[in-house]
Amino acid sequence: MSKTTEVLENVYQNKQKIIKELKKVIVGQDDVIEKFLIALFSNGHCLLEGVPGLAKTLLISSLAKIMDMKFSRIQFTPDLMPSDITGTDILAENKSDGKRYFEYIKGPIFANIILADEINRTPPKTQSALLQAMQEYQVTAGNNTYSLEQPFLVLATQNPIEQEGTYPLPEAQLDRFMFYINIDYPSYQEEKDIVTKTTTESSEIINPVLNAKKIVIIQNAIKQIPVSEHVLDFAVKLARATRPSYEDSPEIIKKYVNWGAGPRASQYLIIAARTKAILDNRFSPSIEDVKSVAEIVLQHRILVSFNAVAEGLHSRDIIKKLLENI
Repeated sequence: MSKTTEVLENVYQNKQKIIKELKKVIVGQDDVIEKFLIALFSNGHCLLEGVPGLAKTLLISSLAKIMDMKFSRIQFTPDLMPSDITGTDILAENKSDGKRYFEYIKGPIFANIILADEINRTPPKTQSALLQAMQEYQVTAGNNTYSLEQPFLVLATQNPIEQEGTYPLPEAQLDRFMFYINIDYPSYQEEKDIVTKTTTESSEIINPVLNAKKIVIIQNAIKQIPVSEHVLDFAVKLARATRPSYEDSPEIIKKYVNWGAGPRASQYLIIAARTKAILDNRFSPSIEDVKSVAEIVLQHRILVSFNAVAEGLHSRDIIKKLLENI
């Protein structure tokens, strides 16, 4: 048995342990937890949208504890500066000779899991401070470039754009998020369980299941999983079908979409399908795996037209119709 196979065979068992630990503090949200784990083992960033009070922050901080990784929370506010995220040079003095020099103080971006809380509360200039870190896994300050420790995962939350005091994220930054996850209200029974659990004294202790080094090993092992030609074809054709300029795209795309998904969407569809298969204890991704992650990979990469807005259609609705026809 190869080392890669041995690593991948343990992923399913680790998933069950992670979920067991999360359930100590999180009620429901099974689908969201599944998507989180796909993003984590795919080494992809997530953007979460939901109204306040749906345990977004608790879920992310608990996941960091279970993974035994460095966790950092950045509360985005209208007055937050880029240097508040990446760090800054300060003037220091050498005690032995009295000479002054600049010393770089690292910002909260230097962690494994970053919770960018309410990212759309801050202006675009500060939002863009995350771009280099998310794409290149490094930060440039002055004339120096600093590498970020792996794994590095940005989990950003935002309140719905319709609420006051928000700044929509630029398309370039949206495209750097692997998944766009909508968190909905809990069911009646789940909400009842939440109230019961959070209004009584709790002594639940979360235990670590993995660590940063093991997660990097799993991420690298997942990249080596072969993908069938027909699955690869489906993912590429699905991403291309979202582009109204593509001659084979269906009529619904040409009518309701102004701008479709780029090549990064095809990449993420395959990466996520690989990880989904491994988390389900399968060693070969299928077309169904691609379909299962299509909505969260594509919805923030599709710019709908005025016709769609006028008819109350969201990009999610268009993706569902596209999956029925492709």
